[in-house]
Amino acid sequence: MSPKLLLVANTDWYLHRFRLSLARNVRQHGWEVVLVSPPGPYVPAIEAAGFRHRPWAVGRRSVNPWREARAVWAFRQILRHEAPNVVHLHTIKPLLYGALAARGLPVAMIGSVTGRGFVFLGQGWQARLLRGGIRPLYRWATRRLQRVIFENRDDMAFFLQAGLVRAEQATLIEGVGVDVELFRPLPEPQGPPTAVLAGRMLWDKGVGVFVAAAHLLRQQMPEARLVLVGRPDPGNPASVPEDTLQAWAAEGVVEWWGWQEDIRGVFAAAHVVALPSLGEGLPTVLLEAAASGRAIVTTDVTGCREVVQHGKTGLLVPPNDPQALAQALERLLRDAPLRQRLAAAARRLVESRFSQRQINHQTWALYASLPPAGSRADDSRTDTPHSPC
Repeated sequence: MSPKLLLVANTDWYLHRFRLSLARNVRQHGWEVVLVSPPGPYVPAIEAAGFRHRPWAVGRRSVNPWREARAVWAFRQILRHEAPNVVHLHTIKPLLYGALAARGLPVAMIGSVTGRGFVFLGQGWQARLLRGGIRPLYRWATRRLQRVIFENRDDMAFFLQAGLVRAEQATLIEGVGVDVELFRPLPEPQGPPTAVLAGRMLWDKGVGVFVAAAHLLRQQMPEARLVLVGRPDPGNPASVPEDTLQAWAAEGVVEWWGWQEDIRGVFAAAHVVALPSLGEGLPTVLLEAAASGRAIVTTDVTGCREVVQHGKTGLLVPPNDPQALAQALERLLRDAPLRQRLAAAARRLVESRFSQRQINHQTWALYASLPPAGSRADDSRTDTPHSPC
């Protein structure tokens, strides 16, 4: 019987957008791969790619104890039925509930920290309250994992210093990779200079900062187009309300294109891609933009500075600084030779360090290095540390 891998996330969109390439890679090594998430519109595409999808009813924002207990029980039933060799859990809830559900079962468990997110980056009372409850749960859950994957060194250092993971568990794999054959350098569009922020419409992605910068930039470059691409994420407490996005668009300072399935078409219409985020794991949208030959302006924060080296592969600005963002955008929108030079260097960086082939190889090597499935996850402290290199 072939070894089996379960890839688990809290949305089918995440699995389809970021983990389908990995699933194909693992299948080429002779493993069966099953994808697990709440059902959604991307399940048909997952199944069309030849993978089974197991629906798992887990709410992203639900705190109802009965509903959450049922989610843990339902995942344990999936584990018992599928009997996987390896389970790879993405984002906080799957990681926590997976650790609970797998107690006593002979399965190797891996968790991926895809960024600190609202819980660790948010500054409001809700984030502080969640942080107080999540930390001890996180610490308990990670003790039951063989490995914890981080997308950047800053996040790994944060979790180690906070005692949320042990040094022998921590593994660095920089993001989910980019298909450098699919995302190839594009010619710059004709027409007015255009800057785009593409992603989920979240406050902690810097959407509000981008709009504030657009107000400032309009005074200097009234011909510029500033575009938001993406939709709100009601499952995230940092989601920007849709009526706010509509009001900004009606005001005429920014355009809001909503959700666009074809991100390459978005890059083709832009001269510059911006992401004024408060913190990331490793932002795939920036890697795809760089691979597509687009100049980048982003913040000097965790995750973003792994992609952009200031003045070499893009421009970095301080977080929450609309003035600095407006100035950087204006600089690149006015200076075609500069943005083209930065974009070419960024493309080379992606090819050398962040291609899907490299990332998938590193992740597969981690799966293959795990102890047999009969080893208990909470005995992993005796394992030899895994090198991320």
